[in-house]
Amino acid sequence: MANVKELIVAQENGTLDFGDYSLDQKTKLSDFPFEGDRYKVKTFREITRLEKNGGVAYESVPGSAVHNYRSTERQITFEVESVDDLQITLEVEPQKEYKVLIDDTNIGRIKSNLGGKISFGVELDPGEIAKVKVVRL
Repeated sequence: MANVKELIVAQENGTLDFGDYSLDQKTKLSDFPFEGDRYKVKTFREITRLEKNGGVAYESVPGSAVHNYRSTERQITFEVESVDDLQITLEVEPQKEYKVLIDDTNIGRIKSNLGGKISFGVELDPGEIAKVKVVRL
């Protein structure tokens, strides 16, 4: 897989691809329509951020490329790549417990804060892709 050169793309399988961690300067694309929602992506080597209807859906530090991103009421799934380890923040339901799996390995349970955010790390080597699955318990 590789960076998403169009910054955000809707796939035929009902998922989104977004992010380009190879950019030296912050680049953004606003008002991307997908399944009745509006998305905005900001991305470059230091950060990748996906907003859905004005709220932060996904954020990684440093920047990343995300493939097959799907968010439902019960879970969020995607594949992610970058040049280094990532710190990922996702918007979920406030004060709920979530199970986080990376490459099918359960890394534990995380309780979301009052603002509905969870954060976790993903260890990556350049060119490596990790599968992430977050499930509400």
